[in-house]
Amino acid sequence: MRASAARPSRRRVGRLVASLLVAATAFVAQPPLQAEYADVVINNRSEKEGVRPVIFPHWFHRVRFRCKVCHFELGFKMRAGGNDIRMNDISNGRFCGVCHNGDLAWGAERCDLCHSGKPGLTTGIRGGHETMGPGRY
Repeated sequence: MRASAARPSRRRVGRLVASLLVAATAFVAQPPLQAEYADVVINNRSEKEGVRPVIFPHWFHRVRFRCKVCHFELGFKMRAGGNDIRMNDISNGRFCGVCHNGDLAWGAERCDLCHSGKPGLTTGIRGGHETMGPGRY
C-alpha cells in the first residue's frame, strides 16, 4: 500500500491565504517616507560662495546608520537646510567632517563629490521613496 501525501486542510490553506493578504496589504498601504530614502539638496550658501549646491545622499547614510548618529550625536537638525554648515566646520571635524576626514571617508578636499548639484537648485528633499540611488540633479 502506498502512503498518500499529506494534503493541507482547506482551513489551513484559507488561513495562509488570509495571512498573506494581510501582510501584502500592510506592505502596500504604507505611505512613502519623505526624507529617509531621498537625496537632500543643500544650497543655503553654496552658490553664494561660488560652488555648486551639495547633493547629500540621505538614503545612502540612512541604510548604514541610525537616525540618532547624525541627528543627535553630530547635531544635524531634522530639517533640510536647517544647519548653517560652513566648509570651515567640516575641515575642523564638525558636521560631515566627523566622518569625512580623509580616514573614515573622503576628506573635504574632494569638493566635487559633495558639491555636485546643478546650479539653481533650491534646498530641500529630492526623490523621496523613488530615489533608489544617487539622484542626478
